[in-house]
Amino acid sequence: MSSDTPPIVLTFGLSDPTGGSGIQADLMTLASMGCHGVTVLTGYTVRDSASCDEVTGLDPDTVATQARMLLEDMPIAAFKVGAAARAEVVSAIAEVVADYDDVPLILAPDFTLDDEHVLAADELREAIADLLAPQTTLLIADSATLLALAQPDGDAEAPSLDAAISHLLSQGCEYILSMETGSHRLVNTLFSEDGQLRQDTWDRGPQRIMGLTDTLGAAVAALLANGQEPPEAVREAQEYLYQSTRSAFRPGMGAYLPDRFFWARSNDDDEETPKTGDGAGSGSSGEARHHH
Repeated sequence: MSSDTPPIVLTFGLSDPTGGSGIQADLMTLASMGCHGVTVLTGYTVRDSASCDEVTGLDPDTVATQARMLLEDMPIAAFKVGAAARAEVVSAIAEVVADYDDVPLILAPDFTLDDEHVLAADELREAIADLLAPQTTLLIADSATLLALAQPDGDAEAPSLDAAISHLLSQGCEYILSMETGSHRLVNTLFSEDGQLRQDTWDRGPQRIMGLTDTLGAAVAALLANGQEPPEAVREAQEYLYQSTRSAFRPGMGAYLPDRFFWARSNDDDEETPKTGDGAGSGSSGEARHHH
């Protein structure tokens, strides 16, 4: 690879024809952050910005073969794994990435597309918890997903969030970023085996925005590919997410989408000081409050 080649990030995920989430969103985020994205499709959705009608998973052999072809052809600097529709696909991905354990892996699972779909199946959660999470550098998820991963069969009493996080870290996951969305704020807390490392509170508007987890995950992957350490990458990726959601737009009749190229469009209000989580001004950098 010549020195002028941008870092290459391999992302696994569903096709989202709206560009709001999934593979298409990852490619935009990676490009915006100076990386070249290569993709392995885990399946495709039939959807618009308001709702998802259908999810079709791809054959696990196809997923594995495509990933291996890319890995043998190019130096991959980071992996990002988003939504996968089937446990067998997760298993195929886990087998491939196990051969590249020095490459950081960002896991941003999504079980929310539609309860009617196989995405909510216990087998899928078990495969992610048993096969992918232990290989993960950073897991990004909300509390419901963290609880589901720590207790995939749902038989026993549900663990507390702290217990779920401790369990996932003890299984081999290096860092966990727990995302909590309040009515008008987003609280992200980063954990490792050393305990809580940082907590960031971000203002967010009332509108529904698609693809928050995918955008954050792809941004972290891009920063790791550029050589940053995970805690620093998490901080900077949140800043990117904050700016892209601040410029969110509504292309159709459903959700808003983050503007992943917010920096390429000049806005008159760029100079205004954004409010942070507690209403205190934070300078004009657009950065929110950080607790260490």
